[in-house]
Amino acid sequence: MRLLATLLLLAMALLFAATMLMHGAHPAVPWLGAFAEAAMVGGLADWFAVTALFRHPLGLPIPHTAIIPRQKDQLGEALAQFLKDNFLKPQVVARRLDEADLAGVLAGWLSAPPATAKGNRRRLGPLVAQLLEGLDDPAIGQLVADVARERLGSMKISPLVADAVDTMVTRGRHEPLVDAAIDWGLATLNDEGPVIRSMVTERTNWLLRLAGADESMSDSMIGAVQRLLVDMRQDPRHPVRQRIIEALKTWAFDLRHFPETQARVESYKSDLLANPKMASWMQDLWGAARGALANSLTQPGGNRLGGALAAVGNRIEADTGLKAALNSSLRRAVAGLAKTHGDAIVTLVSDTVRSWDADTVTEKVEQAVGRDLQFIRINGTLIGGCIGLGIHAITLAAQ
Repeated sequence: MRLLATLLLLAMALLFAATMLMHGAHPAVPWLGAFAEAAMVGGLADWFAVTALFRHPLGLPIPHTAIIPRQKDQLGEALAQFLKDNFLKPQVVARRLDEADLAGVLAGWLSAPPATAKGNRRRLGPLVAQLLEGLDDPAIGQLVADVARERLGSMKISPLVADAVDTMVTRGRHEPLVDAAIDWGLATLNDEGPVIRSMVTERTNWLLRLAGADESMSDSMIGAVQRLLVDMRQDPRHPVRQRIIEALKTWAFDLRHFPETQARVESYKSDLLANPKMASWMQDLWGAARGALANSLTQPGGNRLGGALAAVGNRIEADTGLKAALNSSLRRAVAGLAKTHGDAIVTLVSDTVRSWDADTVTEKVEQAVGRDLQFIRINGTLIGGCIGLGIHAITLAAQ
């Protein structure tokens, strides 16, 4: 458009020169000369005005030219203030969002099936999977392990263990563990019976062995332990089981109130975290979890995240009370963000414009509005020519 406006101005100059050379050759020549002369004036005036916005016309330091480069800081501040006054005030934001159904938009976005999304841009599963795959770096794995080890090291686990033990005993979750220990004891007695008898024989003198007392003692010992374990297995209220419960409760109490017990548990934790194999295990765990989650998000029919989000979206859409509450919360949140960060955004805009050099500002503004400014030059040339015709007509009428 700049070239077109310049060629139009040159055409008017050539036309004016032609009318000067052909003066009197035809009655229309003076009219063409008046049109071309006024068009040149209008075109030159608008060229000067447009050029003066961005630079000095012809490089001459004429006052009040190169306005945008000289006033870029003020323009940045004015733009930032305009954003703050018209977009970032909490009252303005709240008023603009008063009728907006933010919860409905969120619900529709979450519950939309993947087939309706354009270019998969609305499918969170593949996006999250791609982000997870991008985290496949040993340094990130080491960072995850270091952070986990640091957090575990600073966390007191004695109260957690105490709560877990109390909950386990209260809900009877310890019973399967006791049953498993009893079953293991019975199986061990059956498997290791010959070893036990051999040990008893070795510790029995020769006279008792001649009388067969070693066999009798071995059978009595194994049988007594077996009967005790069987009774414990069959009787949930067996005294030994009750002793185990009391021991667990006592240990939980000690974990909460006795520093010595707490120190022992914390030392076990510290030793475990200091083991290099523990660090390697954490890194492997991160890699396995990352890979499994990424695979589940990309496999057809296995995107549990997408299904969960769709369920949330459907629930929001179906529950009017929930949607109203969510709309209210979202409006308050957006208004709160404007109140909290509005000044920071204003400062960011003004500082960004201030950091640009004059040539950058000129280039950006000229790219944004340059086409319209060249139309101003074209319109000025043509309108100036029309005004010239009007003035010429008035002059002839006056004569």
